[in-house]
Amino acid sequence: MIGIILGTRPELIKIYPVVSFFKKKKIQYKIIHTGQHYSGNLSKIFLKDFKVLKPDYNLKIGSKSHAQQTAQMMISIEKIIRKNKFKAIIVYGDTNSALAGALVVSKYKNIKLIHLEAGLRSFDKNMPEELNRRLIDHASDILFCPTSTSKKYLISENINPKKIFVIGNTICDAIKSPLVQNQIKKDLNITFEYAVLTIHREENTENENNLKKIIEELEKFFKKTNIKIIFPVHPKTKKLLNKINYDKKNIKPIDPMNYFNFLKLIKNSKIIFSDSGGIQEEACIMKIPLITIRNSTERPETLKIGCNILSKISQKNIYLNAIKIIKRKINWRNPYGDGKASQKLYYIIKKYLKKNEPKKY
Repeated sequence: MIGIILGTRPELIKIYPVVSFFKKKKIQYKIIHTGQHYSGNLSKIFLKDFKVLKPDYNLKIGSKSHAQQTAQMMISIEKIIRKNKFKAIIVYGDTNSALAGALVVSKYKNIKLIHLEAGLRSFDKNMPEELNRRLIDHASDILFCPTSTSKKYLISENINPKKIFVIGNTICDAIKSPLVQNQIKKDLNITFEYAVLTIHREENTENENNLKKIIEELEKFFKKTNIKIIFPVHPKTKKLLNKINYDKKNIKPIDPMNYFNFLKLIKNSKIIFSDSGGIQEEACIMKIPLITIRNSTERPETLKIGCNILSKISQKNIYLNAIKIIKRKINWRNPYGDGKASQKLYYIIKKYLKKNEPKKY
């Protein structure tokens, strides 16, 4: 039996192809949903789209401080582990859900901890996720990296290379899956040229001045290019956004979208502005230039390709970088694998668990 711990929209999307392959191979698994993304538009609509992800346990932890959220998740996860005979548990990425799962599982020597999307580093300790990543990686028994760069980071931290496997990123599997491809062929019927904006990180959603500066930069972008901006608004961004005066005809706020519609939205956009981690991968795979509105990134591969420009709010260069990148001739290539990460993961786990089975006498 394999346990899968998740709790946020990106985790749901990225774990979908893994669960689908497990089901195909008739592997027993149970999904533990922490409820970290508690909004209906951020969680329920994704579970509706990806029916195979129906959780066996829903902890419904919701929004709390980092300490409260992680602690409550740990208490609930431990109770579930005691009720089941898990051989291994998979955690994904760098969320509080992944951290809570890792901290609990690492205390059980008979359960192997598997970290999917291991080795990402921003080297920015102001990001809560950076600490999460490091703690999870150093607690894990198997580490699945999306790229060779992330593997190098792990080796430099003295993690045993025999535990590390480069398999690509399962977001590539998800986007290439028939389910997603069949959905994104449909048209959203948007008749004007547009850009996409997403904002959700703490430094931008807890600071009205930062969000205001982002909006001001995008207003400059519109005036220069006449490209309107469509803004699917994260629930925690909405209250802050309502305090800011801006032209809603040019920067158009809309409700969060289901994953299929969101992919269709970015697929046909001219450029994306975002502070997301996952969108850096999606934009690269779908060949849409991106401005990442952050001080650092854990996905340097996109910067090397030239399809992403890191833009700090303090430098007031979001608008200028956007003009630069839409004029740039980008040598598009996908650093995130061939869309078979889930298969590789399955065979490695199967071999590892078989090798580590207790001998019967």
